[in-house]
Amino acid sequence: MTTTLSPATPTAGLDRAALLLDAFDGPGRLTLAQIVRRTGLPRSSAHRMLERLVQLRWLRREGRDYELGMRLFELGSLAVHQDRLHRAALPFLHELHRLTGHAVHFAILEGIDVVYLEKIAGRFGVGLPSRVGGRQPAHCTSVGKVLLAHSPENVVDRVVDAGLPRSTRFSIDSPAAFRAELQKTRERGAAYDREEDLVGVSCVAVPVGTEGNVVAAISVCGPSSQIKLDHRLTAPIRMAAKGTWRNYMATATPGAGRHSA
Repeated sequence: MTTTLSPATPTAGLDRAALLLDAFDGPGRLTLAQIVRRTGLPRSSAHRMLERLVQLRWLRREGRDYELGMRLFELGSLAVHQDRLHRAALPFLHELHRLTGHAVHFAILEGIDVVYLEKIAGRFGVGLPSRVGGRQPAHCTSVGKVLLAHSPENVVDRVVDAGLPRSTRFSIDSPAAFRAELQKTRERGAAYDREEDLVGVSCVAVPVGTEGNVVAAISVCGPSSQIKLDHRLTAPIRMAAKGTWRNYMATATPGAGRHSA
C-alpha cells in the first residue's frame, strides 16, 4: 500500500535541513530548545542534524548557541554578485549614493515582503532595519509600495489580506487607504515612505523596468528633515533606474523576460 505524505511533512534529510536553516530567519543566535520549538522536529534529530551542519560550516556553534555559518555567507554573497540584475544596478547605485549622500536600496518583491539585493548606506545605514538578503513588509516601505503599485491585483490582494500590520504609527493599515496610496504611486511614478517603516526616516522609490514588466525598485532613504519628497530627489533615482534597466536588457539573452528571483 502506498502512503501519501503531505508536501509540508519534513521527511527527507534535505527538507529537515531546510527547516532548520529557516529557523534562523532573523538576527541573533538560537539554542537547541528554541530551534526545536520553531521547527517542531524531535530534539534528538534536530541536535544530530545541527551538529552535522556545524561540521559543514553551514552553522556555527558557540557553547550551547547556534548561528548561521560562514559557508552560507560565502554562498549567499556569490548568489548576489552573480545575479545579472544586481550587476546591472551596482554602478548606478553607487553613483546615486555619491550624488545624494543618503542610503540607497535595491530590492525585489517576494510574496508579501521585499528582499534587499543591495544596500549602500554609510554610517547612517547602521540604524536602518534593512540588510542585504533581509526582508521587510512590502506595505511599509517605499520600494515595496512602488513594486506593488505595478503588480497584478491578486498580488496586492495577498498583501492586504495579510492584515497590513503597522511598523510605526504612520504606517497605512486601512485597505482602502493603502489601495489609494498605490494608485497615487502609479500616477506620479514614485512611492513615498513617510516614516511608515521607521520613525524619523523617509524614503523615495521608483520602479526598474517597463510598464507591465517591473523587475525591481531603487530607493533613497534618509532623515526626514533632509529628505524632500518631490522631483528633486525623484529625478536622480529615476535616472539610476533607467540606467539599470538599460544595462540589464543589454545583457539579456534572446527571448528573456521578467527577472526570476
